[in-house]
Order: sequence, then structure tokens, then C-alpha cells
Amino acid sequence: MSNYIKHARFKGRIVMIGFGSVGSGVLPLLLRHLAIKANQISIVTADNRSGAIAAEYGVKHIIKPLTRQNYRDVLGPMLASGDFLLNLSVDVSSLALVDLAREKDALYLDTCIEPWAGGYVDTAVEPAARTNYMMRERVLEMRRTNPQDGPTAVLAHGANPGLVSSLVKQALLNIAADAGEPVATPTTREDWAELMRDLGIKVVHIAERDDQLDAIPRQVDEFVNTWSIDGFISEGLQPAEMGWGSHEKELPPDGRRHSQGSGSAIYLMRPGAATKVRTWTPRGGTLQAFVITHNEAISLADYFTVLEGETAAFRPTVHYAYHPCDAAVMSLHEMAGRNWAAPEKKRLIRDNIIDGMDELGVLLLGGPNGAYWYGSHLTIQEARQQVRHNGATTLQITSSVLAGVVWAIENPYRGIIEAEELDFERIIDICRPYLGEVVGVYSDWTPLQGRNQLFPEDLDLDDPWQFKNFRVT
Repeated sequence: MSNYIKHARFKGRIVMIGFGSVGSGVLPLLLRHLAIKANQISIVTADNRSGAIAAEYGVKHIIKPLTRQNYRDVLGPMLASGDFLLNLSVDVSSLALVDLAREKDALYLDTCIEPWAGGYVDTAVEPAARTNYMMRERVLEMRRTNPQDGPTAVLAHGANPGLVSSLVKQALLNIAADAGEPVATPTTREDWAELMRDLGIKVVHIAERDDQLDAIPRQVDEFVNTWSIDGFISEGLQPAEMGWGSHEKELPPDGRRHSQGSGSAIYLMRPGAATKVRTWTPRGGTLQAFVITHNEAISLADYFTVLEGETAAFRPTVHYAYHPCDAAVMSLHEMAGRNWAAPEKKRLIRDNIIDGMDELGVLLLGGPNGAYWYGSHLTIQEARQQVRHNGATTLQITSSVLAGVVWAIENPYRGIIEAEELDFERIIDICRPYLGEVVGVYSDWTPLQGRNQLFPEDLDLDDPWQFKNFRVT
């Protein structure tokens, strides 16, 4: 355990919303690192699935589903100036909670920008309205109309979105140094964007391969995963989204642009759980992975844009490329065959995992030394040795939540803020003891390798970094 933050002290109360795989995994980290007592933490959750863990640590555990109608009555009396509202739930509006925390002069963090229940799959609205792009735009509008020195509200800071934005910055510095052109650490968004452009990076994948194995085989009509099943299903049914690079020559046939905001991203007229791309990780090699929508696909593309007037002179294509554990892949396959009807049986695997690793990192493509993957190799054995009630996947998330919480406590009046705007070195330093082996690996991989052999394919052989070359059709 790092000595760097173990004496961090928080005098207020923490109100945690949601207590699933992430909430129950982050609780021992909060108690370990913030020098707080159990009676400073209250949990508000919709069910009692993890009640035994709350009881183990002596933390107050309130079973009360939050709705548009009751959230103020439930949470308002629990919050005061200097407290922390930690949102680890699904189906509770991030906008509503940020607004409440601001009124109470309380700190805030969530791991994704959530709508109220049903918002991800509301067929009464256009697909564009169900995208993370539009949810982010609503929060950015709130930021524009609120003081920037108000109480800190950290948006979308788990492992991804969250930690991966810090990993991208460190990866850029590594690439520059390894190319024999080390640079001073940029201090502005514009300088970071120009560094990425000058290094020739065209595409960024958040490239993840989870190969953890459970002792209990998956059953028919059962959804199995290593982290929040409801969260995974919800984001998997949203439209596939990606930050859209300035080098891209053509919009995908099912691609759509947004009519408002920065225009940093596009979406496809199909769910992310039905959209696959080719990607690469050091351990997994060449993979086919799902383009699950995530906030970082949009915020990273926006942050690393070089503007000339109103025009994006440079912007990378950015998206999540996720290969979940094999049981989750089969769960998605079965669910797709049932026209995306979720099964009644859902099983989070953590305690019965017998082997495997979560390989989570950022893959930067187009640089001077080829593809560069930088991230975490965390095995289930290492995760269990570090923190109770965590698997490899959840520990990558919970340590990143911890890092965001600590940063907010240290910077209590920074207003509404995104992961790219945090101190990346501080975030990585807090997380690193919990990430297993942190590696940076170069490769000559491109999505054109081994293609056009068995059957002819529609490829752009002149530019390997076109999205059409990555997409599995």
C-alpha cells in the first residue's frame, strides 16, 4: 500500500449512493486511505445485495430506491457543507445529484453520467438523445451557468471513464521520450492537444481484455459479468459512440453527427453491444471488441482537439474497444438473439473467479514507434491480496474512484470538472499500487494485418487508421 495518501483525512460525511460491485469494493479503500470512521459513511441503495459487507464494516445501510420524486427528501437531510456525495448507482440522474450537491456545498463524484431509470432505452426520444454525447452536453451547459469556483463535482471518474484519461497523458510523454524527443509536461489543454498532433497520433482505443474465469459455468438465460451487470447492459444498449477524428475520410453508412455542441463525436444507428472493432492488447494480441459507449470517447476527443478558429484542425478518433470476460461475451450473444431482452438471471462473478487478468489500457495509434499500449495488467490473485471484496476488474475501478475522491478533497472548490482536467500524475500515483503491473508496450500492429485473404474486403490500404479498417462488418 502506498504511504503517499494513507494519512489523508476527511472530516465530513460521505453519502454513497449504490452499493453494488463498485460500492462494496471501494468501501474498504475509503476507510483505509481517508482516515475516516465507519459512522462517517452512509449508504443509500435500492436493495440489500451487499448488506452483509456494509454490516461487516459497521456502515449505515439504507434501503431506499431513489426517484425523481424522492431523492431530495431522502438525501437532503443527509448532506451539509463539506460532505461528499459519492454516486456509484445506476438509474439516478447525475444532473440532479450534481445540482443537489452544489446547493449543499458538498463535494461530488460519479463514475458515469447517468440518466433517470429508462433514459438509456427510451424509445420515445431520438437515438441522439440517448447518447453519452448529449448527456455530457447537458452537464457542460450546467457548468457554463455555474461558478467555476463552486464545490468540486468530478464527472465520470472510475477506471474508464476516468483513470484512462490520465493514462493517455502519460502515454504521450512516454512516446515522446522513447522517440528521442522528450518534452516538458504540458500545462494547458491546447498544449496537450498539440503534443498529440505533433506525435502523429490518429486513433486512441481504450483497449481492454478481461479473461477472468469463474468456477461456475454460465447457464442458459443467465447474464454473467465481472462488474455491474445492469450498468453493462444499459450502456451496451445505447448507440455505439466514438470521438470522430479529423483524419477520417467518410462517415460510416449508419453514422450520424450531432446538431449541437462541439461536434467532437458521432454515433451509430445500432447499439454498442452489436458493434465490433479490431484492436490489440499486449497479452490478448489482436482482438475483436465491442464499441461500448463511454464518456471518455467524447471527452478525450474534445480535450485533444486543436482548433483553428471554429474548425477542428486536429482531433483523434477515440472509442472504447472492450472484450469482456468470456461468460459476458456469451451473455451478450444470447441477449442479442433475443432482440436485447435482458435475462432474469444475473450473476456477478467475483468470489468464485479461479484465474485470469483484466488487461486495461490505452492504445495510441499512428505514433513514431508504432502502436503503443499503456496500462494495467492486474490478476485476480493480485487483486485479492490487495483489497477485500474486489476482483481484478473492480479494483481497477475502485482505486480510480478513490483517486478521484482524494483529488476532490484536496481541491474542494474547482466546480464541475472532467477527468482530463485533473492532475494526471496525482491520479496515477494514487491508483498505481492497485493496478498490478503497469506496462507500456510497442507493436507494429495495424488493423490491416492479415486482411483481404480469404475474401475481398472494402479497406483503405492507403491509411490504416481509417475507422472502416477497424470495424468488423
